[in-house]
Amino acid sequence: MSAAEPGQFGVLGVQTGRDWPCLTAEEIRAVLAHYPGVVPGGTCAWHSMRPFSAAALVTGAGEACLIKRHHSSLRNVAALSEEHAFMQHLAREGVPVCLPCVTAEGTTALAHNDWTYEVFPRAPGEDMYRDVMSWQSYLCPEHAYAAGQALARLHHAAASYTAPDRAAGRVLISSMAVIGQADLMAALQAWVPAQPGLAQALRSRSWQEDVQRVLSPWHDRLVSLLPEIVPCGGHGDWHGSNLLWTPQGDIACVLDFGMAGRTCAMFDLATALERSMVDWLAPAQERHVAWQDMAAFLRGYATISPPDDTARALLRAFLPMVHVEFALSEVAYFETLLHDPSSASVAYDDYLLGHAQWFNSAEGQAMLDVCSRRGTGA
Repeated sequence: MSAAEPGQFGVLGVQTGRDWPCLTAEEIRAVLAHYPGVVPGGTCAWHSMRPFSAAALVTGAGEACLIKRHHSSLRNVAALSEEHAFMQHLAREGVPVCLPCVTAEGTTALAHNDWTYEVFPRAPGEDMYRDVMSWQSYLCPEHAYAAGQALARLHHAAASYTAPDRAAGRVLISSMAVIGQADLMAALQAWVPAQPGLAQALRSRSWQEDVQRVLSPWHDRLVSLLPEIVPCGGHGDWHGSNLLWTPQGDIACVLDFGMAGRTCAMFDLATALERSMVDWLAPAQERHVAWQDMAAFLRGYATISPPDDTARALLRAFLPMVHVEFALSEVAYFETLLHDPSSASVAYDDYLLGHAQWFNSAEGQAMLDVCSRRGTGA
């Protein structure tokens, strides 16, 4: 088994170093030995550049499979089982999801030393966004339209999923446990100490003052709408590289539920827009919205799930806030697990605060206006 070891997508773009080493040939063989339905061996054809874990596509000996390795502090067997249960529900409801392989012990995840593994059969469709960072938009408005439709279908399927939200303390997920409370500061003061490493990572930062200055004004616009929220499972990280595509530009498969949680449809739609429609890697004064893609995405969503006035208001209110809990989790991840204070500063200053501040700009305000306007899809 061999494949050139790539760099990874980092907080400021492509970087040569990796946070997590690539899977090795010996490691792959040892993991696949636990999966009786998968033929071990073959060639490692590709290593993923995505952060937070290591993944490899193995081909050549029987059916191809994807192996994904997580550090156990980020995803243990219980955490992956939560994701897999949601995926299994969606598959039963007709969402094109690639379900994980099952070990000889009957589990869908495997623990070994400090690592947790999951194995998937090769999913149908073409990985057209393999080399596209999640902050970049779709290749064309037609893809954005199809992605909007597919997300609405997922929300319809997720509405009947009644499992409780993910266990407390899960890191690096898209959640509204804090911003969904009426008192943002009180919720944060209770939530921060419960997140692994977060209190330590924030110790040298004036985070409470920053929250009051930057985030509270946006949260104030959300508070009156909180009683209107209908909880629903969400994907949590919807962008082109988590979708596989047919030659006709339709969605063949939905991937990567690592950030999924019980939020609501408009939170998840806002997350999808925040992930793909703003060129966040550009300097703040030069950022622009992918207006055609955004309009197409919202039109596609509306063909399946037409939003009413309340939904539009929620979408507008959520958009400057959907990143907050994930961004704080990233600060802890970089500061206390990876010991990378530079990336932690980017996560805090540019992501947590910078994304919210950008919505005060003319372009940011225009994006919010589109979300609440009738007759444009949303």
